[in-house]
Amino acid sequence: ALGQAGSAFSDTTDNLTPVSGVFVAITVIEDATFTTLVSADGAGSGFIGTTASNAGTGDGNEAIDNGNTFSAGTTIFGRWNSITLASGSIVAYIG
Repeated sequence: ALGQAGSAFSDTTDNLTPVSGVFVAITVIEDATFTTLVSADGAGSGFIGTTASNAGTGDGNEAIDNGNTFSAGTTIFGRWNSITLASGSIVAYIG
């Protein structure tokens, strides 16, 4: 469930990993770009990520990169083991 296991705030370029479980949603506080966004379910999971093997299947399996900016107020849902920001700030919810 969304945030039932806690949440984490990040506004640095340090790698962010959940204490337990996985991140299930990311809310963008300040326009953000990601260095890494690693799917917890691996290749073909359908969750967006920073490598083509874990990018969503609806977009030709293309990966997001530092050129993709997520606007403040945006929430994305999925399952991620690891998040690293290139810029901006987020709250990541653990589930």
